[in-house]
Amino acid sequence: MTLAPGMREVPDEFPLRERPSWDEIFARVARIVAERSSCQRTQVGCVVVSRDYQRVLAFGYNGNYAGGPNQCDDPRTPGQCQCIHAEVNALLKCDNSIKDKIIYTTHSPCVMCAKAIVNSGASAVVYLEGYRSPEGIEILRSGGIRCVDWSANQ
Repeated sequence: MTLAPGMREVPDEFPLRERPSWDEIFARVARIVAERSSCQRTQVGCVVVSRDYQRVLAFGYNGNYAGGPNQCDDPRTPGQCQCIHAEVNALLKCDNSIKDKIIYTTHSPCVMCAKAIVNSGASAVVYLEGYRSPEGIEILRSGGIRCVDWSANQ
């Protein structure tokens, strides 16, 4: 049989290709969402997914209030930015009646975000790099939340 121009013969067997894990996919999503951040110091992204990985429940990034200026209040002083953190922005949009969710975030959560995550009913937090203070991770662990340092997998 002659193939039409531009067509090529299809092999009998297709080679199996390795697919990215769900962790890899949602880590990428968190990084992309972080690009929306207006923070001049650290752009943070967060995505909340169902435990079965079938639904993205919400995403967020650190930034000002809706309709506010697209900038930090004080970008030079650590801890004085006053922007809403990515994890809180995501949890505000999330249906928190859904328990056993996984949170992917570009940075390990601060203390206040960790407390909000514990109260949200999340079962795991996957973070791509550590925040300057490990206290948030300590709170998550004491709240029974599994913490995964994704940078250790790279």
